[in-house]
Amino acid sequence: MKAKGVRLYGAQDVRLEEFELPQIKEDEILVKVVSDSICMSTWKTIQLGKDHKRVPENVATNPVLIGHEFTGDIVEVGEKWKDKFHVGKKFAQQPAIPGQMESPGYSYEYFGGAATYCIFPNDVIEKGCIWEYDGDSYFEASLGEPMSCVIGGYHTNFHTVPGTYQHIMGTKEGGNILILGGCGPMGLGAVSYGLTFENKPKRIVVTEVNDAKIERAREVIPESEAAQHGVELHYVNTSKMADQEEELMALTEGHGYDDVFIYVPVEGLCEMGNRLLAYDGCMNLFAGPTDNQFGSRVNLYDCHYSRTRILGSTGGNSDDMKEAIEKSAKGLINSAVMVTHVGGINSIAETTMNLPKIPGGKKLAYMQFDMPMTAIEDFGKLGEEDPFFKELDECCKEHRGLWSKEAERLLFDHFGVN
Repeated sequence: MKAKGVRLYGAQDVRLEEFELPQIKEDEILVKVVSDSICMSTWKTIQLGKDHKRVPENVATNPVLIGHEFTGDIVEVGEKWKDKFHVGKKFAQQPAIPGQMESPGYSYEYFGGAATYCIFPNDVIEKGCIWEYDGDSYFEASLGEPMSCVIGGYHTNFHTVPGTYQHIMGTKEGGNILILGGCGPMGLGAVSYGLTFENKPKRIVVTEVNDAKIERAREVIPESEAAQHGVELHYVNTSKMADQEEELMALTEGHGYDDVFIYVPVEGLCEMGNRLLAYDGCMNLFAGPTDNQFGSRVNLYDCHYSRTRILGSTGGNSDDMKEAIEKSAKGLINSAVMVTHVGGINSIAETTMNLPKIPGGKKLAYMQFDMPMTAIEDFGKLGEEDPFFKELDECCKEHRGLWSKEAERLLFDHFGVN
């Protein structure tokens, strides 16, 4: 069958094109992709091409589909899987395949999210990385992948019990969390998750150097909402602080931060986060550097005497993904705080190539129609000339300026997506 998708041929070379999708094998599943959110990891992949660890050497002659934060509908099921998967059901998927480097969006010719249709291979199905999904929206399952990375970070951190070798997994219950560079899409996801995490902290402090980003963060997750969950939330612009470390420390009454997350890979930020750790504190380098020699000075004296530690986390596992989708469906987290732009399949290549230059948070793409990548905040202006955008703008404003299942349905109705 014919499909359309965005394929990677090499560094700086991605193309939206039509291609032939082969008939599935008896151990494969054919899906229609409905939504895919665009990840900064894909931009990094495009910069490197075949030099990326997940991209095959022969990508120039056997291009791979990009996109890994995707969901949609099951269209055809191979004989091997007919007892477990059913045509017409929505699916969710985990792109971090256990035990292998290959993953959708990086490594497969016919398996990736930036396409109208794609094929799940047997090795991925066998490892439990696709499951049926009963949610009301598609975008929440797409955002389940980035949210699962956030959840994975919370679960990766650990603390200790003095006098024992016991590790207590997760951020410290009743502790102080510092999210450095946290007003971007992933940082806001981390704030949303932290308000209802079982190891709920006493306070979350989120830093940024841009007032506009802080104001948007405050709009979508206000301090009053955090207070309702029993969490003290602070958004601070560190560029306006006379002494950043002193003022950040003062927010904890001098205790320091039990858990520090680095959401921007900047040397100075890492060093400051390290110095702000409390006794038995844990610092997580969440943001992935592009420089494989990236490093910074750390305080090994504190590591020895104050039991501080540094680790990193990337991605989440299938349990994290299922937790993200389940909590989103129950309203315990709001993954929509990540999304600032919406577009169609025709917008993916250009948007991904220029991702660092486009302000805002997550760019959410829908595969079954064309639409320019459009900022949600621009819907109102467009609505002065286009009744559809006027209706979309009104819908988003009813949800604190956020994307929603109601907005998604308006989009589907407008473009005739079943």
